[in-house]
Amino acid sequence: MSSPVKGKTAVWPGLEAGVPKPLMPYSPAIQAGDWTFIAGTIASDFKTGLAPEVKNANLFLESELAAQSRYVLRNLYNTIKDCNLDPTHDMVRMWQWYVAEQPSDAQFAAGDNAAPHDIASYLKVRNEATKGVVPPSSHLGVRELLCRGTIVEVDMICIAGNGDNQVFDPVDDFGVGGRQARAIRRGDWIFIGAESAADIAPSWHGSTVEAQANAVLQKLEATAKAAGTSLANTVKADVYIGHPRDFAAMDRVWTQWFPKDPPARVVIPYMGMGAGGRRIEIALTLLAGNAKIKKETVTAADAPQPLGHEPQAVKAGQFLFFSTQMAFDASGSLAPGMLRHPEFPWYGSPGQMQMRFMMKNISAICQAAGTTVDQICRRACFHSDFQWFAESIEEWARYFPEDKPASTTVRLGGPLVVPGANTLLDLIAYIP
Repeated sequence: MSSPVKGKTAVWPGLEAGVPKPLMPYSPAIQAGDWTFIAGTIASDFKTGLAPEVKNANLFLESELAAQSRYVLRNLYNTIKDCNLDPTHDMVRMWQWYVAEQPSDAQFAAGDNAAPHDIASYLKVRNEATKGVVPPSSHLGVRELLCRGTIVEVDMICIAGNGDNQVFDPVDDFGVGGRQARAIRRGDWIFIGAESAADIAPSWHGSTVEAQANAVLQKLEATAKAAGTSLANTVKADVYIGHPRDFAAMDRVWTQWFPKDPPARVVIPYMGMGAGGRRIEIALTLLAGNAKIKKETVTAADAPQPLGHEPQAVKAGQFLFFSTQMAFDASGSLAPGMLRHPEFPWYGSPGQMQMRFMMKNISAICQAAGTTVDQICRRACFHSDFQWFAESIEEWARYFPEDKPASTTVRLGGPLVVPGANTLLDLIAYIP
């Protein structure tokens, strides 16, 4: 295991590591303190599109997903090793994004969020590549990735030092061998992977968003207790829903579970889930009950209040966790000037305008927390449509003259919770 680095720095694996250089302005990995953020990895050589070894794979012998997964995980693990980390001991959280054409808009609207994609071949490759228990994970269906033909993207967080991971309640990894941790403790931090109501009671299937959100939070509470903490120590929540209208129902339950000092929260709609009947999944980042550091709510007067029962951000130790960032104003609606005028449909750049508006708010929140925009380490970016990607990321890159954050970018299956918004950001920043 490596020692924590001082400050924030980018890691670029050399040619000997065999990891392709990204085409867009982001870093393959960012190290900040004892955390390392690994950028989303796809099966592209960033020259020809799909990597040649994936294009040339014999699909009579293995699936397309298996071929891409092998390429993705090899490069991802080589990046981890180039960061002087050990994939066996230092991984604490994984995100997996799979391309799926379903659910359709009509299915999302009807509350049917099932993404009928078989990820067993990915899991088999991952379990072969990962020695020991797989860290807490999320497995979500999305509409599209940034390279044509790619169907899986993986990103993660690793932590150096502070001893080994303490694993809680490992479960069989979807029946394909391997073990996945429900929760991992590393130092003061506890990570719990995305949970649904699937295995709580026979009545969960097709139940309301409120009922499932309540059941999932009960389940997470039990896991947190087993790991030596409580939901009151939650720093950040990743909440995955289907249709944007499910936000309000989820938020009503959230207010009951977190009546005061709620965690930072990012809510992502149009998430394809692994089984029919699932309406919501939730993953958490928490502090241990006996952690030396404390969480602190961050409020910036120069940025709009969040959409629901969440703060603008939460500070814990040397990290700042943001709630959902979109181009909304104090009313929760799209801010004025964020769309083209209907009588002038060829004027303006909504992707650039919305990113610029968000970055103004993000800068104010960073300042309130005692840091700056250029200390952002991890960015997960969700577009309603990829037509906004180029102008959006060009504006984003202007704020990072040196090391660009590690980044993951996907296209969702429909509009965002704020009508007219074209980009949703999930961010973590370092506080030197």
